[in-house]
Amino acid sequence: MTGLLLPARIRVALAVAAMALGLSACGINNVPTLEERAKSAWSEVQNQYQRRADLIPNLVETVKGFAAQEREVLTQVTEARAKAAQVKVDASTVTDPEKFRQFQEAQNQLSGALGRLLVTVERYPELKSNANFLALQSQLEGTENRIAVARRDYIEAVRAYNTELRTIPGRWIAAVLYPDARPMETFTATPDANRPPTVKF
Repeated sequence: MTGLLLPARIRVALAVAAMALGLSACGINNVPTLEERAKSAWSEVQNQYQRRADLIPNLVETVKGFAAQEREVLTQVTEARAKAAQVKVDASTVTDPEKFRQFQEAQNQLSGALGRLLVTVERYPELKSNANFLALQSQLEGTENRIAVARRDYIEAVRAYNTELRTIPGRWIAAVLYPDARPMETFTATPDANRPPTVKF
């Protein structure tokens, strides 16, 4: 009796192993894997934008010390930073076109205001040679580069994820196993706001 059950158990175990191998080979885990990769890339985008936002108060204070008469530009930067901070960002942002648009628009406005601030610095040679300003300028330049890299990586991760959701067999797998999976939003290029501010003098 035991001898007859043992081959059946082995057959079941082999069948389960073969099915698991077949399912893993057919891409059943591609949708959640690519989704997590895109979410991770999105977190890095947010991290770099936060890094920039954290630098701005020090930059504004440093410029204010040398160029207090540029109050309007300083106010624009401060207000744009506050507006960008008010945009609530969470995991649903990447699948909600309106939330994503609001996030991108706020960041673009902050980039524009920051760019205007840095252009005004040209009028103040003593500020351009200030050690604190030079350190902030260097950090800001590095952060703008990190933002560009993080956005590029996010765009590529979203491209892979969205492609998986729209092509076969990923489309079928998502429909059956991951019905809540939604395409993610990506950044759109705008002629002016997409360029990082010029921070070299």
